[in-house]
Amino acid sequence: MTKKNSTELWKIGAEFLHAEHSIMCGAMSWVSEHSLVSAISNAGGFGVIACGSMGPELLDKEIKLTRTKTSKSFGVNLITMHPQIEELIQICINNNASHVVLAGGLPKSHSITKLKNHGIKVLCFAPALSLAKRLMQMGADALVIEGMEAGGHIGPVSTSVLAQEILPNITEIPIFVAGGIGCGEMIASYLRMGASGCQLGTRFVCSYESIAHPNFKKAFINAAARDAVSSVQIDPEFHVIPVRALANKASDEFIKIQLTTINDYRNNIISKEEAQLKIEKFWAGALKKAVIDGDIEYGSVMAGQSVGMVKSEQSVQEIIDELVLHTNHSLNK
Repeated sequence: MTKKNSTELWKIGAEFLHAEHSIMCGAMSWVSEHSLVSAISNAGGFGVIACGSMGPELLDKEIKLTRTKTSKSFGVNLITMHPQIEELIQICINNNASHVVLAGGLPKSHSITKLKNHGIKVLCFAPALSLAKRLMQMGADALVIEGMEAGGHIGPVSTSVLAQEILPNITEIPIFVAGGIGCGEMIASYLRMGASGCQLGTRFVCSYESIAHPNFKKAFINAAARDAVSSVQIDPEFHVIPVRALANKASDEFIKIQLTTINDYRNNIISKEEAQLKIEKFWAGALKKAVIDGDIEYGSVMAGQSVGMVKSEQSVQEIIDELVLHTNHSLNK
């Protein structure tokens, strides 16, 4: 088997994304907005707007603002469980978006078809091989496989295991690997395994172009990998969606709230539905509190385990140049 050079290994992903390099930026709510997204695309990567809980009007504005700052390709990340998902899809169509990432659950077939019928490339998250095959059959143009090392909402399986499970078995469409990736050497290893590129989020939080509060950035720079922990579920009867973030006072408070709330339910003070709702609502607004307001003690400081590799504030261009340099060096050894 002929050894492929670095250019060949990057090529499929870069061509699919219409970018210079197949480095995607993960869609981080409150962080991945027009300033950061345009900077990443201008630097040769692929920025992705985090729609999150935005309504159609705000998303429309965000896409248009991004277009004023870059002529390069960028994507839009939509949460499939959003109550206005159909309207958001139409906003992407109206704005001639080139790529849409469907995240946060299994998308509906008609959503994929509708986007593709308007010439939009559709990327979907695949947390297991069986779902990867199903999404490919549903028409997904590319997949993102993200391991539990990532920041924010996470699944139960590590990036390395997902890569071993999925990359050798899905070769028909591009696959981008995500979760805990912080250096070019790791990107190179996944490219060698068959990935078409990688997605990083945590590394870009401390870029100059990121609007994250200085306190938020400082927390990243001072953190070690072990500080980025998954949220704890106290009782299997009361579900907690796992989220990886830096441990802080809010993390401790969340455990106390669960214990108190579950105790109230056991003592017939509140219903099970009220208890579950109270637990679920604890983190409401906590990410904005941390990212925008700078409250890193009682906000949610979502971060991947690669946070230990964030050593200083850098420009987006410096980050991407560094990643590309180390990736190519590793591939061409």
